[in-house]
Amino acid sequence: MADTITILHTPGCPNGALLRQRLADALARTPGAAPRVVVEEVTDPDEASRRGFRGSPALLIDGIDAFATPKDPAGFACRTYRTEAGVEGAPSVAQIVAALAAGVGT
Repeated sequence: MADTITILHTPGCPNGALLRQRLADALARTPGAAPRVVVEEVTDPDEASRRGFRGSPALLIDGIDAFATPKDPAGFACRTYRTEAGVEGAPSVAQIVAALAAGVGT
């Protein structure tokens, strides 16, 4: 299990709460010690660029964006995820559980 999970979001991100809820549901389904969960706000495009932020909200497992690929550009923007239910504002609970089990991105 990860030591630290970080949720990164932009100010006013409408999907930050959805990701927090889905992460809580995923952690409840995952055996082992619960990791520390940190929520951080990315406040401007310069910070987004410095951090390699790929959109809001983002889920980092021990500092690695669990759902980004190297081709995804960094940017101060909203982000969507392909889930079993279609395109949504956060990964599904099942996707988060799989990322936690893998210990790194999917």
